[in-house]
Amino acid sequence: MSKILITGAAGFIGSQLAYHLWKKGHELTLVDNFSYGSEDNLIFEEHVFTEEIIRDDIRNKKLMNWLFENKHFDYVYHIAGITPLPDCQMNPAEAVEVNTMGTVILLEAARTYGIKKFIFASTSAVYENNTDFPSVEGNVVPPSLIYPNTKYTAERYCQSYADVYGMNITCMRFANVYGPHLDCLRTQPPVVGYLIRELYYGRTPVLHSTGTQRRDFVFVEDLINLAELVQKGEGFDVVNVSTNTTISINELAETVRRLMGKEEIAFEYVESKNYWNRYPDLYKGAFPIAEKALDNEVNKYTQLSNAYAKKRYGWEPVTGLEAGIQATIDFSVNVLKNVKTQ
Repeated sequence: MSKILITGAAGFIGSQLAYHLWKKGHELTLVDNFSYGSEDNLIFEEHVFTEEIIRDDIRNKKLMNWLFENKHFDYVYHIAGITPLPDCQMNPAEAVEVNTMGTVILLEAARTYGIKKFIFASTSAVYENNTDFPSVEGNVVPPSLIYPNTKYTAERYCQSYADVYGMNITCMRFANVYGPHLDCLRTQPPVVGYLIRELYYGRTPVLHSTGTQRRDFVFVEDLINLAELVQKGEGFDVVNVSTNTTISINELAETVRRLMGKEEIAFEYVESKNYWNRYPDLYKGAFPIAEKALDNEVNKYTQLSNAYAKKRYGWEPVTGLEAGIQATIDFSVNVLKNVKTQ
């Protein structure tokens, strides 16, 4: 049995990872400030994470040092962060504080008090300016938006701590993750959650650009299986978490619509420049957000090679898209039944 810290444990991925590791018998300490996490994510049929959860912020240096000194963690899964791209654009200073400096605080505590492995949740968004596909771990064109820059910078700090102090650190670059507990309620949900929410309420989903843009989606349970395998890696490592396949937004939307039995609802298409119109402040000021930046984000092509994950860790995804989407729908519909119309 290992002692494991999970940050961002009340979020989508963190809660699923916690449940998986709990079933394996590990001793868990969970941290979340609930700015994005949910109490509901910590409730499972077999177990409710009430004793394990600590309501606090990873930027609380005093608490982080105390936890590392007294809990004697074997492994750290650092998943906490501000992930919605427009939220990061709206408040870049906080995004840097949480996503980058929060990572450094944890790395320093881990360096001081010792761990076997530090696993950092990074993102496929670091490849946003790449033009060679599928994207491979060793080739990153520096990103432009705030969110991927905070994550890419945090990766560089991870490598610094591995190089200078000899720590074992793996950065996992997630493709578009979906599955049960996916957030479908926030202002700008991930596309799968957004589609489920709008179709559930009988509303017309708005798709940006032509819908022909293609993305790489990975099911959360497949991700978690790899997250467990990377514990054995030594030194510094970066690994993509993906299917190495793509689906267009149109195809994805049609799949969700069909599985929900909502074929009578049409889709509406709008220009890319309206992508973040729920964040009007981004369109104001002396230098409003550039239409090109929005167009690049909406129309970017995402395909991550998973050849390294297969070679290094013997991992490959096993969940088919339809089965994964159906599981996501089943869970999300139960959530939506219990909330007021968003």
